[in-house]
Amino acid sequence: MTAITVETASPARVSSIPAAAANRTRWLGRILTGIAIVFLAMDTVIKLVGASVAVDGTVQLGYGAHQVITIGMLELLGLLLYLVPRTATLGVVILTGYLGGAIASNLRLELPLFSHVLFPTYVAALLWGGLYLRDARVRRFFASSHKE
Repeated sequence: MTAITVETASPARVSSIPAAAANRTRWLGRILTGIAIVFLAMDTVIKLVGASVAVDGTVQLGYGAHQVITIGMLELLGLLLYLVPRTATLGVVILTGYLGGAIASNLRLELPLFSHVLFPTYVAALLWGGLYLRDARVRRFFASSHKE
């Protein structure tokens, strides 16, 4: 079986894992990323075309109907940055902020916790989990922040 070298939690330590396992990890990351992207892309499109469901939902959250396009453009910016491997980390940070605003908006209106308030957290977990599994730089960053 072919093995590849992968950095572990400590940059000084290196271990070998089977190439098949590394490939499965990357694919799992792509699947998680794909799920989040499909949701965010649909959400972005309905905002940018001014669909009544997006306008009504935004107004119910306490924002003006005229702000739907701006909100959609901010979401699109984060999504486009996330889709480009070189800027994916910046994209996920922007989308995390965007989703944090959604959490605050839902929480302020005392909407149901698991279905409304925490839903953006689920999307953020998919975004970060997908990026973590498919990008070694992100794994190294988190590994280096947990040095003993």
